[in-house]
Amino acid sequence: SGVSDNTVAAYRKAVSTISSKTDVDIQVLAIPGVRHASVTDYAIQKIEDRFDSVYIMDIEERDTLNNVVTSSLEQTVSVSLTVDDFKSRTLDTSFAAAYFPDVVIPDPATQTNVRAAPSVAVIGALALNDAVAFPWFAPAGFTRGALQDVNQSTLNLSKNNLDVLYDADINPITKFPTSSGLVIFGQKTLLNAASSLDRVNVRRLLIDIRRKVRQVADTFLFEPNRGETL
Repeated sequence: SGVSDNTVAAYRKAVSTISSKTDVDIQVLAIPGVRHASVTDYAIQKIEDRFDSVYIMDIEERDTLNNVVTSSLEQTVSVSLTVDDFKSRTLDTSFAAAYFPDVVIPDPATQTNVRAAPSVAVIGALALNDAVAFPWFAPAGFTRGALQDVNQSTLNLSKNNLDVLYDADINPITKFPTSSGLVIFGQKTLLNAASSLDRVNVRRLLIDIRRKVRQVADTFLFEPNRGETL
């Protein structure tokens, strides 16, 4: 029931809490498995207000009858209808990136395989990227976008699927015959205009610069207003 729904309201309240830079310091926001536009659109708005983080967004999937895919039903995901629904939202931001489809990962607690939202795998790729390189390197491809701890995706994507997803600014998670596992094969943000900022690594580069400048500038607070300070 939109923003009046109890669950939606709770998530929006949580997003509001972390939107304050004076209270919370984050570089990446993800809300794994939460795909409702009333939450995700609100998260985009708040992450733009922060201006120092990126939002890894999970998107609503549509089945062959154009119904929203839920965990309570056996449904066949339609790539084309999922893309059409996503494009109809006309999102336009360089502070968010969307990924597709869901993945299957091992649960160390239960020793079983579980279905997880793509953002779960993407966070791992970002962590790997920052560990072996820097935020301004692309968290995608066969090196820094390889998902070693992911068993499989919930949908095998064809070449046509990859093209359709990428044209809609949705980054595919897929497998190639030459790769040993799944890879993130895209690093687009949700920016509509053709710009350097339509790439995740460029946005994260500017965020990193902004955070470093802020750290230096903080050391000048309450210093005497003298020539050398200026």
